[in-house]
Amino acid sequence: MYVITGGAGFIGSNVAYALEAKGAGSLVIVDWMGVDDKWRNIAKRTLYDIVAPENIDGFLHENAHDVTAVVHMGAISATTERDADLIVDTNFRLSRDLWRFCAATGTPFVYASSAATYGDGAEGFDDDMSPDALAALSPLNAYGWSKLLFDRWVARELATDQPRPPQWAGLRFFNVYGPNEYHKGRMQSVVSQIQPLAAKNTACKLFKSHNPDYADGGQLRDFVSVDDCADVICWLLETPAVSGLFNLGTGQARSFADLATAVYRAMDKEPMIDFVPTPEDIRDKYQYFTEAKMTRLRDAGYNGQFTPLEVGVARYVKDFLASADPYR
Repeated sequence: MYVITGGAGFIGSNVAYALEAKGAGSLVIVDWMGVDDKWRNIAKRTLYDIVAPENIDGFLHENAHDVTAVVHMGAISATTERDADLIVDTNFRLSRDLWRFCAATGTPFVYASSAATYGDGAEGFDDDMSPDALAALSPLNAYGWSKLLFDRWVARELATDQPRPPQWAGLRFFNVYGPNEYHKGRMQSVVSQIQPLAAKNTACKLFKSHNPDYADGGQLRDFVSVDDCADVICWLLETPAVSGLFNLGTGQARSFADLATAVYRAMDKEPMIDFVPTPEDIRDKYQYFTEAKMTRLRDAGYNGQFTPLEVGVARYVKDFLASADPYR
């Protein structure tokens, strides 16, 4: 039995799909459905149970002997969320409690960290878990801080030889795109925001650069397909000897202009891009460059190939966004 927190969310629902496709066993989704169409992210899955997050402790202890692994993707992931108390409860304390459960029961534990832990990138993007490296990072928002807070907690547990899961892996996701992100609103990937505009032969809007080192639309991100993320998680679960903190990107930064162009090209249209000022509420915290250093994951033995941007975007646009049924 695989327990996937945030399992009706973006990455979590794609992990559920990948595990089901592999015939991995029973799936338990831990999530709130809400009143929108988030339920559609898991509508095609055969599930053992759906558990509300506030009931996860009881469920885990009642089914401790049947849990194969916990894949913890649940979090408040909005970088604009201001309620730091809520973020700590959801992103830190729940993660800590799940770690302790997995340590006590001998259950593998895979959790979502974030590239937001790197802040403005001044310290680089090396997934180094040494105390000095973690102490040097300065996230730009409460979400990134909460993820770093848990990474630091894990590092302290390891350093003091506290009980740990038999396998654990933290994944610092970079800019993930792909199906089942439609409930995320403003936090959806730029791909899903541009595609409806391209379909109407309308220009998309990208941020102007407020940094003289970057052209308008030239801000760089490591865009990674959610399919690749799910593949890495499945590989980890199949490779119990591997534990650690790992970046999860492609290792190649591309510009937002490249991404927008790929969307229009996937629909056989000429790119149409207008540039608008970066909103003032995020301007002073805006990152101009992110790129995952992938050495540690490769050294751990992962040899899967990451999907090139144009290929991944075309697949997402044609198979999902432009389809009558965009859900996986």
